[in-house]
Amino acid sequence: MHCPFCNTDDTKVTDSRLAAAGAQVRRRRQCVACGERFTTFEICEIVMPRIIKSSGRIEPYDQNKLRRSISLPLQKRPVSSDELEASISRIEHSLRTLGEREVASKVLGEIVMKQLQDLDDVAYVRFASVYRDFQDIGQFRAELDKINLPKDVEES
Repeated sequence: MHCPFCNTDDTKVTDSRLAAAGAQVRRRRQCVACGERFTTFEICEIVMPRIIKSSGRIEPYDQNKLRRSISLPLQKRPVSSDELEASISRIEHSLRTLGEREVASKVLGEIVMKQLQDLDDVAYVRFASVYRDFQDIGQFRAELDKINLPKDVEES
């Protein structure tokens, strides 16, 4: 670390502490050459993978685009904004744990569908009908049959 006062690259860490609820490391440093003290903050840089579209085009991951695509099928559903944000965090965690620099949009779509299925069955079917491009009611019914409905709902 270069000293901001004399630009020497010989500094030593005198103290380290967690900051920002554990999201950062605060380091107190001292320059060996001039003796000045200064503080640095260290944060983890998380790089999301780029998305490979079905056309082959590659684009950067866009959290706002993900939020819009999940929010649409959740309209007028009993899902709180906290639950939505938690789902987005789980999707992003799943993407990061793949360990890939580039991920096919199909893989991302399947991760989103799994999250929606766990969150709300109606939102899941709404998303699936667009994502899987259902062409007839038979495809729609087949997707509905995959969802485990309680016995009392099936009989009514």
